[in-house]
Amino acid sequence: MNPLAKLDQLNLEPAAKTEVAALIQSLLEQAERDAKTIQTKDVKIAALTHELAYYKRIRFSTKSEALAPLQRDVFEETWNTDISAIEAEVEQLQEVQSCATVARPKRVRAGRQPLPDHLPRIEHRHEPETCACGKCGKDLVKIGEDVSEQLDVEPARFFVHRHIRPQYACRHCETITAAPIPPAVIDGGLAAVGLLSWVMISKFLDHLPLYRLEQIAARDGVSLSRSTLADWVGRLGVALQPLADRLAWHLLQRDCLHADETPVPQLDPGNGKTKKAYLWAYRSNDLQPGPKILIFDYQAGRSGRHAQQFLQDWQGHLMVDDYGGYKALFATARAHPEHQRLLEPCVELACWAHARRKFFDLFQASQSPVAQEALQRIGVLYAIEAEGRDMSTDERQCLRAEKSRPALTDLDDWLQQTRLHTAPNSATTKAINYSLKRWSALTRYAETGDLPIDNNPVENSIRPIALGKKNWLFAGSERAGQRAAVIQSLLGTAKLNGLDPAVWLRETLEKLPTWPNSRIDELLPFAATD
Repeated sequence: MNPLAKLDQLNLEPAAKTEVAALIQSLLEQAERDAKTIQTKDVKIAALTHELAYYKRIRFSTKSEALAPLQRDVFEETWNTDISAIEAEVEQLQEVQSCATVARPKRVRAGRQPLPDHLPRIEHRHEPETCACGKCGKDLVKIGEDVSEQLDVEPARFFVHRHIRPQYACRHCETITAAPIPPAVIDGGLAAVGLLSWVMISKFLDHLPLYRLEQIAARDGVSLSRSTLADWVGRLGVALQPLADRLAWHLLQRDCLHADETPVPQLDPGNGKTKKAYLWAYRSNDLQPGPKILIFDYQAGRSGRHAQQFLQDWQGHLMVDDYGGYKALFATARAHPEHQRLLEPCVELACWAHARRKFFDLFQASQSPVAQEALQRIGVLYAIEAEGRDMSTDERQCLRAEKSRPALTDLDDWLQQTRLHTAPNSATTKAINYSLKRWSALTRYAETGDLPIDNNPVENSIRPIALGKKNWLFAGSERAGQRAAVIQSLLGTAKLNGLDPAVWLRETLEKLPTWPNSRIDELLPFAATD
């Protein structure tokens, strides 16, 4: 019913009736505007809800190899950011009008992990304005506490250490006595070990170029020129070189290693451009006892002789991809690079992740049933490895003998039969041949309980270098690349062994000036885990 029509039935004075009519008309117009606003919001909420569902679908349905690992990390970060932004927009649109009397239900949030216990706590107590009851005025009695925690951070904070050394004179002997100057890793240097550690971690772990560190310091009114920062980095690289050399010695005592390499642009001043150098990576086998070790070796090229120079007379199982530079290591016998004698060969381990990738690429391109079947069969091998991850070496060897070796035999038979019915030179045949040609090296792991199934551990260790290249773009020289390899080896090994690289580096720089060389092993970034 029209409210204005009903108004005529009321016995009101003309002036009052006119005023009420105007008020009713205003309310009707406001209601119409509110209805349009609500309709607009409903349309917007529906659009955002659809967009949110789309982002969640692509975020949570991504396959493990749909993107390169680094790309996937970047895109997942973007998707998570977009999802949070859309949810915030929906919440804003769903807020009730200020005049609403019904309270909006509190959003149910997913449970979160408790904040780490080792972090210092700063308590803020929030007491009521009065200890008397707001209704009856009587004293309040404490019955408990509601405690919530927020994580906070304090950016780099610069401060100064003042070293005061009083000088005392003996008038009789005419001599002056003072405490000796504390030893430092850089004699007479401006920087304390905390600042040196911050520079090294920022440059080599967080991949921040020195000019950015210069800008960060300038915001705090501290002048740190790039030339000064570069001088510190160069001197610390020399100081840490003996630790990296000793770390490499320990690595070569193992009888099973991972190896891989990644290109690194290096500045070529004579041509005004960059040339391609390589960072070779060697990693210990996680299935064997002992601390984890990671060594980077910077070389000007990708020739296999660089791997021979690093390994020299090392013998054991070497897990690699199919790069031809490693093939000379697996010959029947090879000459020692410095002595005229023959060495026993390394034993090749081939990577199942690379073999699987051939079938994955084939399936992505053509939805090949053969590729799908191969992926399922290879997945069985990895499921067995997951089952034996926490087993002892003997238990894992028994598991592989019971399950992996029969599965490999079945896979070999299936690949052989499938190839007979596949057109020569087809993509399917090439994927099958990749595995069959390396079958001995691919299946060798299943004969033991402590050899790895793939080369993923060392590839994962190299991945941060790919991120760093986006920031520092190129190595300034071969010496700069070698220095970076030394520091990356030490920090990478610290991370693998669960140490905080910044804490380890700071403590090491404090000890290094007076530490005896006979005890150098105690400074290595795995000593705390032995």
